[in-house]
Amino acid sequence: MTASTSRTSLFCDTALAARIERAEVDLISTVSRAAAARSGIAGFVTPLAGGAASFAGAESPYTKVVGLGFDGVPTDDELAAVEQAYAAHGAPTSVELAHLGDPDLAALLSDRGYRLEGYENVLGLDLTTATDLPVPAGIEVRRSGDDELEAWLPVIVEASTHPDTQGVPWHDDFPAEAIEAAQRDSAAAGLTRYAAFRDGVLAGGAEFRTVDGIAQLAGAGTAPAHRRHGVQSAMLAARLADARALGCDVAVIVTQPGSTSHQNAQRRGFDLLYTRATLVRQP
Repeated sequence: MTASTSRTSLFCDTALAARIERAEVDLISTVSRAAAARSGIAGFVTPLAGGAASFAGAESPYTKVVGLGFDGVPTDDELAAVEQAYAAHGAPTSVELAHLGDPDLAALLSDRGYRLEGYENVLGLDLTTATDLPVPAGIEVRRSGDDELEAWLPVIVEASTHPDTQGVPWHDDFPAEAIEAAQRDSAAAGLTRYAAFRDGVLAGGAEFRTVDGIAQLAGAGTAPAHRRHGVQSAMLAARLADARALGCDVAVIVTQPGSTSHQNAQRRGFDLLYTRATLVRQP
């Protein structure tokens, strides 16, 4: 049987959502600090009502506010201080807001001039009931060390700059240089990397991290020439196996609504847990 036919659907209540958002805060904060140490930028990680405001560079995907809505609502003064910190760098304040969080937050941000600019979906898999995924023939996945980073990076950058067009497009469109810098930052932060080989050729890469029993499946990409051959499935299978071995009970992946990645995750047993809205205030 496959994971999608033998598993129990994962229900997401506010407690699970809060746990996942805390893991996201930990991820963004850790990588943001690594970015500052690696590149010397004047970054910041500011705690904010249970979440965090991170600046890891003007074009970094780690520059945003995450985790709000599960430990109170920030005051106007707290928000104003964060907005001013971003404005000092010429950057907008971008808030990722989970729809299971405090509903008063959306009204507060709207009153402060924030504009809805996009969505992303958080999907999860109950690792205590899901079965192992099959690995497609001809695909080998292994952990990728520092000695392979310079070969691994171009594959991820190419995959990220040539996304699948199905579904809702990403709110942010990062240039290749920003993607490469972000991947170097996540490497400096200690995320585990995986390399996928198709018939002996480096065809894809992915990242993996665990915190509080949550397996965060991040940074997966397949070079366009190797898509539709099971590379993503193989990388997913490898990370889920490692997540179980490390004692995680939930695996989480973030996708764009209606995208190929969203569709593939659901085919492999992931459930849609909640949606994050991206709310942006220009400086």
